[in-house]
Amino acid sequence: MTGAAERPGLAVRGLHHVAVIASDYARSRHFYVEVLGLRVVNEVFRAERRSHKLDLQLPDGTQVELFSFPHPPPRPSYPEACGLRHLALRVADMPASLRALAAHGVAVEPVRTDPFTGALFTFFADPDGLPIEIVAPA
Repeated sequence: MTGAAERPGLAVRGLHHVAVIASDYARSRHFYVEVLGLRVVNEVFRAERRSHKLDLQLPDGTQVELFSFPHPPPRPSYPEACGLRHLALRVADMPASLRALAAHGVAVEPVRTDPFTGALFTFFADPDGLPIEIVAPA
């Protein structure tokens, strides 16, 4: 059996993107661009699939791909479905982030403190109920 040190590694360098499927493209586009402030990199409508694809970028270069498809199935449960649980975003200032979300009418859970890291975090949902977490340093 070959030891881990002898095997070539995958050499993961970071997260490239997360893909999200929206039930209402315009509503979700507004949320991710105007509410969360993600920068539009590219936007196309793929007529053969009746699908929009919107590439959005976070300041660190990570991307969110927002898709629309005709009649996507609903999320199985909130938030404990098998698979992707939530999207977590780093923010610099929790109080300022909460004020910005409130200005857009976004309902946010109470802020909690991670007992292991001391970081502040809270959750809210995108227009389709996908849980989004924001995390700020203590």
